[in-house]
Amino acid sequence: MRSRVIARKTHKWLGLFLGLQVVVWSLSGLYMTSIHIDTIHGDHFVRHQQPPGVDAATLRDPIALASSSGAENVRLAWIDSRPVYVLTGQAGEQVVDARNGKAVARPMEQQVRALARSYYTGPEPISSARLITDIPGEIRGRKPPLWRVEFAHWNKPTLYLSPTTGELISRRHELWRIFDFVWMLHIMDYDERENVNNLVLRVFTWGTVLLALSGAWLLLYAFPRKKKKGAARA
Repeated sequence: MRSRVIARKTHKWLGLFLGLQVVVWSLSGLYMTSIHIDTIHGDHFVRHQQPPGVDAATLRDPIALASSSGAENVRLAWIDSRPVYVLTGQAGEQVVDARNGKAVARPMEQQVRALARSYYTGPEPISSARLITDIPGEIRGRKPPLWRVEFAHWNKPTLYLSPTTGELISRRHELWRIFDFVWMLHIMDYDERENVNNLVLRVFTWGTVLLALSGAWLLLYAFPRKKKKGAARA
């Protein structure tokens, strides 16, 4: 009788302590599995473009340009159909024309809008375009500044573009933002939303294991026990 009481109280208090989080796990898991991951990534909002070809003989030596400018890294990029080198050093990024080595001016808002329009697959107009220095949590880890271009769609598709080349850096939309929020609730990392092995999650996970075991323990008392024959005759 005493062990039955212990099993019942253990299951009850664990259920009260863990029940809400179990519901959160269930609902957040339902959302994350019901919407296709490609939709969450926003692949359907972006037009995948092949970079145009270029005759390598017409390009300047990238190593020589990097050395002369003190850059540590160099890569080939495109602004519209124009090949450029992006030189990265301690002072940041510098963009030069890959054919003549001359510095390329940073794209202004009108050009950024045109580039965003070329990336976006939908017919909706641009609702806002601004250069941001305060990086939002939805693109945490990126370095400012960035161009943020949002389109007038119910899902609020948002493109983040490089301030030096106008290249597409990232994309976000409302379904992704909901996913990010429920992911935070699911893994119980309320700060960075990345650590799937944090202490809070481990405590609650082991707690639910104990909840299940106490339920199995309590279940043993739900079935009637057969009386012994000697006891029945007495």
